[in-house]
Amino acid sequence: MNLSYDSVVFMNPLKVRRDKKHYIVENEATGEFYEMPEVCISAIELINEKKSLYEVENALIVRYPDEIIDILDFVSQLLELNLISELNGKQILIDSGQKNHPGLIWIPENLGRFLFNTISSKLYFLLLVASAGLILFNPNLFPRYSDLFMFDLMLLNILAVMLIGFFLVIIHEFGHVLAVRSEGLPAKIEVGNRLFFVVLETDMSQVWKLPAEKRNKLFLAGMNFDIVVLFLALAAQFIASENTLTMALLKLIVLNTFIRLVFQTAVFMKTDLYYVIENKTGCYNLMENGRNFLAKWLPFLSVPETETFDGEEKFVRRYAYFYLAGILLTFAITAYYYIPQIMFAVNEIMLPGFLEPITSIRFWDSVVFLLQIVLVLGLLLYSWSKKYRFSS
Repeated sequence: MNLSYDSVVFMNPLKVRRDKKHYIVENEATGEFYEMPEVCISAIELINEKKSLYEVENALIVRYPDEIIDILDFVSQLLELNLISELNGKQILIDSGQKNHPGLIWIPENLGRFLFNTISSKLYFLLLVASAGLILFNPNLFPRYSDLFMFDLMLLNILAVMLIGFFLVIIHEFGHVLAVRSEGLPAKIEVGNRLFFVVLETDMSQVWKLPAEKRNKLFLAGMNFDIVVLFLALAAQFIASENTLTMALLKLIVLNTFIRLVFQTAVFMKTDLYYVIENKTGCYNLMENGRNFLAKWLPFLSVPETETFDGEEKFVRRYAYFYLAGILLTFAITAYYYIPQIMFAVNEIMLPGFLEPITSIRFWDSVVFLLQIVLVLGLLLYSWSKKYRFSS
């Protein structure tokens, strides 16, 4: 479509909210959100007043003498973002495929508010302190790698780890879901990935409807539920008998939950604490901006361009170096530790097991081990393909 200063432009219905540094613009037709500086909001307001693009540009030049104003370029960006409904009398079709599904709206808002409020936030913190106190009081409660092995048979260990891990992850994600519902917003749980780690994740894109001071409650909700599980599993060990299946189960729960909490500190991936940092600093698209900064030297890290606003460059640079160090460390640990472990298990457990008769327990031990690998790889490929489809 030809775009000129004489063009007539009509915007889609938008909701504009003041944020920490700039403004959050919601496209009501698609349910998508964008961060924009004040000059862009002023341009949208002038366009909505049915002024010509020539008049809009001149008005902005007077109002913002220190800004570089190019209204044609800005309107071109609005077109790409599906924020324009009509140009020169022609309707523009809007791709609403990304609009959020209603999600788990059947969950009562009151239940979410009961579990996530000012008092409960303090309680979750106290439970974290209490958990640390229990471990200091009895160092034997600290999780160990050997806690993975509840049984002598590997098949049973694999099943136990998978089932308990899945159950605890669901608890974590329902923490996010309930916190989102406490604000009357929809949420749904999806399969995603962090690098090559398969994860379940809660779609919380609608949190941008909330002011910044309310978002951290939603981001930290999963960790808060993890803290409750950790405290209960630690406390229960004081009354459980040693060398019993119950004690082994409690130790596995503590190890799994502890690892998940530590994982959240890996903010070079988009963990819960990463979003807390974004929200605290007001530097959104932090990872994308950091990767594009590094792409000057490492082009393969480049992602679709996002804007770094004034004052964010220093923080983005620091995060970029931390991101690169974290990625390199993750790959190094994987190459040195995890891959050799998997190869050892394949050579010593899986392959010999397939040489056993089909009636042998070792044969079925190998079958379950192989199915676990196939399941994880399948979910990883699915999450990658989904991410590619949405970004293309």
